[in-house]
Amino acid sequence: MEVEQKPLTPAPAAPPQVVPGFVKTVDTFFYDNKIVRDFGLATVFWGVAGMLIGVIIAFQLARPEVNMGTPYTTFGRVRPLHTNAVIFAFVGNSIFMGVYYSLQRLCKTRMYSDVLSKVHFWGWQLVILSALVSLPLGFTTSKEYAELEWPIDILITVIWVVFGWNMFGTIARRRERHLYVAIWFYIATLLTVAVLHIVNSMEVPVSFMKSYSAYAGVQDALVQWWYGHNAVAFFLTTPYLGLMYYFLPKAANRPVYSYRLSIIHFWSLIFIYIWAGPHHLLYTALPDWAQSLGVVFSIMLIAPSWGGMINGLLTLRGAWDKVREEPVLKFMVVAITAYGMATFEGPMLSLKNVNAIAHFTDWIVAHVHVGALGWNGFLTFAVLYWLWPRLYKTELYSKKLANTHFWLGTLGILFYALPMYWAGFTQGLMWKQFTNEGLLQYPNFLETVLQIVPMYYLRGIGGVLYLSGALVMVFNLVKTAQSGQLLPNEKAQAAPLTPLYLTNNVADQHTDGYWHRWIERRPAQMAIWATVAIAIGGAIEMIPTFLVKSNVPTIASVKPYTALELEGRDIYIREGCSNCHTQMVRPFRSETERYGEYSKAGEFVYDRPFLWGSKRTGPDLHRVGQKYPHSWHYNHMMDPTSMSPGSIMPPYPWLFEDDIDYSHTADKIRVLRDKFDTPYPADFDKVAVADARKQADGIARELKKEEIEVKSDKEIVALIAYLQRLGTDIKVNPQQAAASAQSNAAEISH
Repeated sequence: MEVEQKPLTPAPAAPPQVVPGFVKTVDTFFYDNKIVRDFGLATVFWGVAGMLIGVIIAFQLARPEVNMGTPYTTFGRVRPLHTNAVIFAFVGNSIFMGVYYSLQRLCKTRMYSDVLSKVHFWGWQLVILSALVSLPLGFTTSKEYAELEWPIDILITVIWVVFGWNMFGTIARRRERHLYVAIWFYIATLLTVAVLHIVNSMEVPVSFMKSYSAYAGVQDALVQWWYGHNAVAFFLTTPYLGLMYYFLPKAANRPVYSYRLSIIHFWSLIFIYIWAGPHHLLYTALPDWAQSLGVVFSIMLIAPSWGGMINGLLTLRGAWDKVREEPVLKFMVVAITAYGMATFEGPMLSLKNVNAIAHFTDWIVAHVHVGALGWNGFLTFAVLYWLWPRLYKTELYSKKLANTHFWLGTLGILFYALPMYWAGFTQGLMWKQFTNEGLLQYPNFLETVLQIVPMYYLRGIGGVLYLSGALVMVFNLVKTAQSGQLLPNEKAQAAPLTPLYLTNNVADQHTDGYWHRWIERRPAQMAIWATVAIAIGGAIEMIPTFLVKSNVPTIASVKPYTALELEGRDIYIREGCSNCHTQMVRPFRSETERYGEYSKAGEFVYDRPFLWGSKRTGPDLHRVGQKYPHSWHYNHMMDPTSMSPGSIMPPYPWLFEDDIDYSHTADKIRVLRDKFDTPYPADFDKVAVADARKQADGIARELKKEEIEVKSDKEIVALIAYLQRLGTDIKVNPQQAAASAQSNAAEISH
């Protein structure tokens, strides 16, 4: 049955009184099932591809050989390919699959335009293919979940506009006056993702596939994690809540537990979620007031999140016996439970005392994957199992295989999450452990890495189990399709929407007696107020950070990067080094003892983009400059185990073979100087390449003194220049320098 709004009281609304002489006919129309099928096929294909890449990178962390020795298959380049494939290809296509199916039926009309539907489908697949090509080639902005370069960002914007045009056109042509709760979440998703994408993607192109962020340092970090956290909120959460509100009642054959709760859930969620981004930056150089705002709203977020979970689970009241029989409901129950677990853990991790232990560890990886594998993955599987028999007008080929998939997927989540939780606890505690004498218990960072390598193997096994379940689903869906026949245009009938001016019923014209109906029947007002709700938090956090200079105190000794250091930094970005290394020493004794002076906001004013990172698989690098001789970095990049026995970092031999590309160096200097007021001399762009070659010659001479012959035009020289610059712009007091030297000596001796 179609899921309609549940009245707040048992009393039925009075039927509308139609003006005499007006005849209400019944329209016959056809739902477009082909576009739903197409997005479903894309969901399955990209899901398997994204999960396979995930399994590969899981084992890359355990066995460096799995990096396969090419620049295109290293963890640093492939990891963002995995996240983009899972988030935007697998989850993205599943969102569109569910929206295109449910929106037509909730609005009782065909999609506004078949042409727009096709443009949307093929345009989105082009976006994914562009990511598949560009990321392994090293074209990346390095911004998490927003790594794609500016031409692809423009393509995403165009396709998102096409989707919005089609969606709002469909809503405008609806035959059902009231907008069901699922549509509210679709509208909020469309608008908020557009705002997030546009604001975070502000960048100035240097060349066809190279740009610099419009924001620098602290501001860039704030904008990125405002985007990053809310990409999780409004791409991985709100559209899936919309799908839950439609498909769960359908599968359970029960109305939504509480319509009133859904109202509170929706408005409080979209308002509160947008503030929570700064909790990703606790104890960093971000101003304390912004961090505190992020913490407060993150803790508040548990209320609307759990409101949605409770509304979902209680919808199954009276239908729990079906859960034993129906694999679709099994997947849905675990999905909603995983959503509840992840949205409890998120606020907990935003508490400063918990975050101090968990951040930069594999605990965060476990947390993210409980949501991704459990909430997004399992709800997607449930929708596919529910849709496929209806699209092909047949029965599911095998419930037994679907149940097999369920248990393989559940075991996969457990084998993935539990080892990562264990690894995260181990890392966080080992990093902070001191001896009775007050010295670091584990001064060599590598000691903490070697302890968790067995957990990486178990994580990989969990990924294999989860992928195996998905492959079982592929077989089941193929056999289901073969046993039936796709009905591309499904016949339906509904009465046309009666214009309000043709009814004499005042209550029907306005609210049916419920004040909230005023906005729930007006998509334009719904869109406006939803945009206002999501805009407030971001504006209050970002505007003062940009306009009040005291938020980023300047440091006179901090200078722009030299031309060679700039090229080295871009190589560092290209290779995805920030996927494993942070550049943010937090003000903890354990970190200042290990790395040196804690990081200051003013040190990052020329960092476009910021490179603070979000995970430490290797040590922090913000104070690595001048910590080791040039030869150490040279040998470390050639063979990491030669400097750090047991290292799980792959070698980078191509850096020693490929020449530095100076073809855009002058353009980079001009963009940074003219567009962002970076204080380079007026004619520096004309001499930048010569300046870079001069500095490179000096590094090559220093290496020759250490009996290493290298041509000064090789990429390794530029990378060394950048690494030796890191963290050297400020003076460190002698006591901290001595402590850092002691830690360095211990690391080298190990």
